[in-house]
Amino acid sequence: MKLRDFFIMGMLAMVVAACTEHQTLSMNWEVETANGWIPAQVPGTLMGTLTANGIEPEALTADDYAKINKTQFDKSWKYRTTFELKQLNEGEHAVLSFDGISYRANVWLNGKQIANSKEMYGPFRQFEFDVTNEIAGDNKLEVEVFRAQPGEPNIGFADWNPRPADESMGIFREVHVKTCGPVALSHSAVRSRVNTQTLNEAWLTIATELHNLSDKPVEGIVQGTADGQQFSYRVSLAPGEKKRFVSPTEIHIINPKLWWCHNMGKPELCDLHIEFVEDRKISDSENVRFGIREIKSYLTNEGYRGFTLNGKPVLLRGAGWTDDIYLRDTPETNRLQLEYVRDMNMNTVRLEGFWGTSQNLYDLCDELGLMILVGWSCHWEWDSYIGAPCDELYGGILSPENIDLIARSFEDQVMWLRYHPSIIGWFVGSDMLPKPELEQRYQQFLSTEDDRSYLTSAKDQVSELSGRSGTKMAGPYEYVGPSYWYQPEAPGGAFGFNTETGIGAQLPVKESLQKMLGPNLFPIDQRWNILCTASSGDMNSLKQLNEVIRNRFSEAKNIDEYLRHADLLNYESTKAMFESFRVRWPHTTGIIQWMLNGARPGIYWQLYDYYKQPNAAYYGVKKGNAPVQLIYDYYTQAVYAVNETLQPVKSTARMQLLTDSKTTSDSTQIEVAPGTVVKVFDINTAHAPAAFLLLKLGNTATNEYFITGEKDTYDWANTTWVHTPITKYASYAMLDNLCTTDVEMTITPTSDGYQVKVSNPTDKVAFMVRLTAKQQGQLICPAYWSDNYLTLAPGETRTVTCKLPSITDKTDVKIEVSK
Repeated sequence: MKLRDFFIMGMLAMVVAACTEHQTLSMNWEVETANGWIPAQVPGTLMGTLTANGIEPEALTADDYAKINKTQFDKSWKYRTTFELKQLNEGEHAVLSFDGISYRANVWLNGKQIANSKEMYGPFRQFEFDVTNEIAGDNKLEVEVFRAQPGEPNIGFADWNPRPADESMGIFREVHVKTCGPVALSHSAVRSRVNTQTLNEAWLTIATELHNLSDKPVEGIVQGTADGQQFSYRVSLAPGEKKRFVSPTEIHIINPKLWWCHNMGKPELCDLHIEFVEDRKISDSENVRFGIREIKSYLTNEGYRGFTLNGKPVLLRGAGWTDDIYLRDTPETNRLQLEYVRDMNMNTVRLEGFWGTSQNLYDLCDELGLMILVGWSCHWEWDSYIGAPCDELYGGILSPENIDLIARSFEDQVMWLRYHPSIIGWFVGSDMLPKPELEQRYQQFLSTEDDRSYLTSAKDQVSELSGRSGTKMAGPYEYVGPSYWYQPEAPGGAFGFNTETGIGAQLPVKESLQKMLGPNLFPIDQRWNILCTASSGDMNSLKQLNEVIRNRFSEAKNIDEYLRHADLLNYESTKAMFESFRVRWPHTTGIIQWMLNGARPGIYWQLYDYYKQPNAAYYGVKKGNAPVQLIYDYYTQAVYAVNETLQPVKSTARMQLLTDSKTTSDSTQIEVAPGTVVKVFDINTAHAPAAFLLLKLGNTATNEYFITGEKDTYDWANTTWVHTPITKYASYAMLDNLCTTDVEMTITPTSDGYQVKVSNPTDKVAFMVRLTAKQQGQLICPAYWSDNYLTLAPGETRTVTCKLPSITDKTDVKIEVSK
């Protein structure tokens, strides 16, 4: 085809293309109850709709769960909506598609059944129906849903929180209708190769799915532009044929705009416009945002799973995402949470599950430069969660019927998501492995349809088909001290790729706890337990945290003292977890905090709470993950400079070591090449029972530690999957006598918030000073502090910023020190 003819065809086709129509059916939904029809949230679950209508309790306490009548979900529930569609022209078709239903459904359009629950089942299947003969100008769509039964692989939260009362029943992902010509397009994507030596050229491959909806053979052209480069390929389709098309040639790009994770570069995005043209008419078209990048997975010489991005080794640093318990997340709440991830200087989100009620979660990661590991949940791998016997190696997907369902579900999810540059790999197992027959199906599919690696398990497992997973899931999930992560004996410590680990209870701020438990928070009692995990054996109370506080400090006298001590434990150990993996790079390849967020109000495994308020660990993670940072190694007792950017760093490193009787200072000029770690200072604390180590790199990157001469003693022989017992705790009893929280502030309004100059006028260290921004007495959310839980040397002044993007009227905004 000549270029002139290409443009003529495009201009002719554009006139006809205006007759095509694409709708997402998110409005006018209702669900039938015993008292009539009520407004329904689609996408969403039945419990999401019932809470929105005030029929079921919104607050998620133990009493609220007990009040929910779960038997109401034993029967089917019916949804309905209406929509308008233009009249079809001759040769045009209408296609109705469902991105996700849990668990089974019957579907009627204008009174005619187009799907039944014997065929339409599985939450991760996607269904498409040619409804040309059923469609009208004014349409009525009815969907009858049935919940999952024991043994059926449904959406799952495992032990993170109590099971949703409705088992996530409903239309939980989007419903679409479109009109098109005889051939429909779907799942368009671009694969890319990059010259990883020079980064100055790339090669693009176009992929899409074509469906000939007519009863006649069709000859046509797949054409369009990718990053401004034109392409055109002739295609033939038999009557009714569905074909996964991959371009036979690559598009060569000079000086491509590359997609990077945000700590390495800019996450550049490009545009794909693709259309199918038949007889000079556009039959269907799609517009997709894609990224040019090359992601590779490899095993190190030590057998650890690692990743490269555009040829550069990348240390994965992230946390485990969960959706809201009733799948009520919105584009706004998704953005806020993912901006938190970026603000904490993490570069990865792990989804144990294919989360999200739409593509929005993944679109945002593309935009923000966050890498995603996505895949199946351990919900299917344990008897008590899936509700059927499980194999100790392969979990619960065992029968030929379930293997076929999950293999087809995996195909649907990958095809749906494959255009996202942020997705770097697919987890096909979590705690266990896929059965070989199932893994073989994964291999066959991915070999032709996607170029990303799959990970057989998040645990250290060996597959007979693909070998070693290269990952580890050795805990801990309960408290360990900051030194743990550096110890050579620590199974969860700084080596390899730790796919999920954390310190257990990570308490919200006092203001959030009062929302969960009421104004009277002390003493710590049984009310707190429901806010822990739903595990039957461990992590279901604050027993472990209380033991640590008692042994580190003493029994807390009030709630403020209890929370102050809990915040320090949370801050320092979570920070050390990330820092240890950075200092030991490339012996380490990845670290995932378990977890990022909470599906419901809780006090375990989170960096910010259900109300989106950051806890102490949030700021420890942010500081410990600064792209260029000075980090103290608790094992070698030395300070290292880490540079994870693509640029060399030349700067001045400074340190102060403060004890109750002596201050030691040092400074040196350092140069750190990209992706390297350099030793800077040796630290000697043998002369004092405790010390504060204050570090500064250049003018902005600060880091602080409280170090005791006495060390924690671990009982390595009695390590469990939950944690390693501490038989002797390093005492922090002297801490309160060594430090203060008395500071002075100078507050200056800015265009987007406030600049706060914090001064320590005392002769003690100002330690763990929490700053808050409130309006009308309530914490503002979000409030982006450049630093918080501050530590300042005697006489030191530091300036921090607080950005308040949601505040346009600053009346009654107060910046305070939380006491």
